[in-house]
Amino acid sequence: MKYTQRSRKRILIMKMAAPLLCGLFFYCLLQFVFLIGYVPTASMEPTIRENSWIVGVRLLGELQRGDIVIFRYQDALLVKRVAGIPGDTVYISDQTGSPKIEKADDAMCAAIVPEGCYYLLGDNPSESFDSRLWQEPFIPETDIVAKLLW
Repeated sequence: MKYTQRSRKRILIMKMAAPLLCGLFFYCLLQFVFLIGYVPTASMEPTIRENSWIVGVRLLGELQRGDIVIFRYQDALLVKRVAGIPGDTVYISDQTGSPKIEKADDAMCAAIVPEGCYYLLGDNPSESFDSRLWQEPFIPETDIVAKLLW
């Protein structure tokens, strides 16, 4: 079978197009759908071990208490668990900083999670830099970039 100059070019273009299209497809997946990250600290132990790789999904639905999210905080990406959703009243003890959603006693201060914001905590309170310690404890929904998938 003889190939003409034109059909050789077409075959060459097809051979080059397949890897380029696959590369573009995976680039788009990682740019717009998935987020691959690294957790260098023990702030989420035992759920996520120190020095673990994680995968998040950028297509967020409605976040619930208990969801683990990846978010921007002071030019860094952090991973924490949603402890308070918009409208929740969070009671913070002066001694421990642990949130209580249900009941307040005299040694606690209360804060209502504003609309469009979340109160986020690490699973390992002694190692976690989270909402308990931040000057502004509520993270805007716009700073949440992904929900943990794996």
